[in-house]
Amino acid sequence: MIDTCAVALPHGTTLHCHVAGRKGRPVLLFLHGFPEGAFIWDEQLAYFARPENGGYRCVAPYLRGFGASSSPAEVDAYRAKHLVQDVAALIAAESPQAPLECLVAHDWGGAVAWNLANQQPQLLKRLAIINSPHPGAFVRELSHNAAQQAASQYMHFLCRPDAEALLAEDGFRRLFAFFDDPQGRSPAWLTEPVRAQYRTLWQQGLTGACNYYRASPIRPPRDGDPGAQAITLPESMLTVTVPTLVLWAMDDPALLPGLLDGLPDWIPQLQVQEVEQASHWVVHEHPERVAMELRRFLLSN
Repeated sequence: MIDTCAVALPHGTTLHCHVAGRKGRPVLLFLHGFPEGAFIWDEQLAYFARPENGGYRCVAPYLRGFGASSSPAEVDAYRAKHLVQDVAALIAAESPQAPLECLVAHDWGGAVAWNLANQQPQLLKRLAIINSPHPGAFVRELSHNAAQQAASQYMHFLCRPDAEALLAEDGFRRLFAFFDDPQGRSPAWLTEPVRAQYRTLWQQGLTGACNYYRASPIRPPRDGDPGAQAITLPESMLTVTVPTLVLWAMDDPALLPGLLDGLPDWIPQLQVQEVEQASHWVVHEHPERVAMELRRFLLSN
């Protein structure tokens, strides 16, 4: 059974969460991306809360700026240090006596998770990333790989001052189109009940979600904007020492497989599992495969 709760953090942010499993059990924390919400993890929460699958306490927040969670208006409030602060405080609230068993994260949630694992590795035993580029790989590919530069041009659209209004037009037509396959067809998982979940989320506002893109300097270059080409990240910001699983859907049109290159240089304890014939929305497309790979990772030494 999935419950909901609001967690008021000491620094003033409130995160609304989907939760399953008993408090006091080892904690799995799940972070969503754009343009999604905590509900994308409901199947995983229910699965891992069951005693036969570990009986974990499973928590999935709506990140800052999404849904009913705190949504400050200022773009600077969505810089990485604030997003990491939110998640670190949520870990302290949900798992005060022990590190997380695993931090599981997709897309923008993964961007936060990479930073947290680098800066505060003591807060988690394991990290599982699903189609979210390591910052070193992303800066490299956006600087030098023309195909990745082209695939990421949508980021500039989401930085426009009128992005929210354009995304909301025609019943969120452009946002729903993010989920389409390369032939422009709506995917089978996007049923009417799932569409209703997304509409409810997006009707609560899109400014916070777009502010993630506005606040980040990591974007493809274009005329007058060097984007990632102007960024040099020190190695100290790139190393992740905790055991890490990268689960990568290989048909992601926005995040290309070149982003997997070089990861062992930054992550000594790395496992990579490639998922063929799966897109960026692999959590929706293949929930059983996601659960299987996560369970295998949790049981590994």
